Amino acid sequence: MASLEFEREFEPQHGELVSLTPSLARVTCANVGPLTFQGTNSFLIGRDAVVVVDPGPEDQVHLDALLRGIDGRPVSAILVSHTHVDHSPLSRTLERITGAPIIGCAPHTRAPAFVDMPENPMEASADYAYVPARILADGERIRLAGRDIVAVATPGHTMNHLSFLIEDDNVLLCGDHVMGWSSSVVAPPDGSMGSYMASLEKLAAYADRFRFFPAHGGEIHSPQTYLRGLYAHRKAREAAVLAQLLGGKASIAQMTAEIYKDVDRALHSAAALNVLAHLEDLCNRGLATCEGPHSLETCYQPVKA
Repeated sequence: MASLEFEREFEPQHGELVSLTPSLARVTCANVGPLTFQGTNSFLIGRDAVVVVDPGPEDQVHLDALLRGIDGRPVSAILVSHTHVDHSPLSRTLERITGAPIIGCAPHTRAPAFVDMPENPMEASADYAYVPARILADGERIRLAGRDIVAVATPGHTMNHLSFLIEDDNVLLCGDHVMGWSSSVVAPPDGSMGSYMASLEKLAAYADRFRFFPAHGGEIHSPQTYLRGLYAHRKAREAAVLAQLLGGKASIAQMTAEIYKDVDRALHSAAALNVLAHLEDLCNRGLATCEGPHSLETCYQPVKA
């Protein structure tokens, strides 16, 4: 089994423009937290003109830092990877200031399996006000700020999640789908474990040729090895969930307390949603069953061979 080693050594240099390649720079917002690590990374692509990727939350200090980084250059577009409140809300303010269109992911949506799921506290992280001028399709190529950018649909963390290839620079901006400091939260109702795993396999096609820069933390080194580790990590979590079911645990609360007993309890609400995402995937593959719609309160049973 591939091992997974997180890379937590990262100096965010909050509010500063950090050059990553001759035509890619990063500005990290100071929205530090248990789910955001050292803050959200916004990226500037281009030289004479720029594209802003994931402007971040509504934060005046971060906006000022982005405008300093833009330094009066034309903004060709504002790209958004997905609609969580630490990524997309500032796009509206930046649009008003620069006149640049908001393009990228589709508006926020629930995964099909969770359309009837009761609301949960994690849904407060969704940006329902996001309305793009243009939605990019999987594989769509667009020329912006002198760079060819290709949208790569990577649903899972959210169903509308996009990654962005900058082919001229051999760079992939992987948003929250792959992060070096931690595995990504896959939280229903907008997250889907089956989609997440498929997207991990999809990104493996780029991992030998492209440098991976996530929306939280630093560059992912040896991305092919890291992707294999992430995949194995998720399969191990899946096996742990199945073991809990076979051991007689039916409730998500029971399973979460056992599987994540060594994890800070402040993260258990997010962990419970990860467990739910695994259970829905197991049901979809005929390895578990439940009665009624998928939710944190639903009880699950294993399908024994």
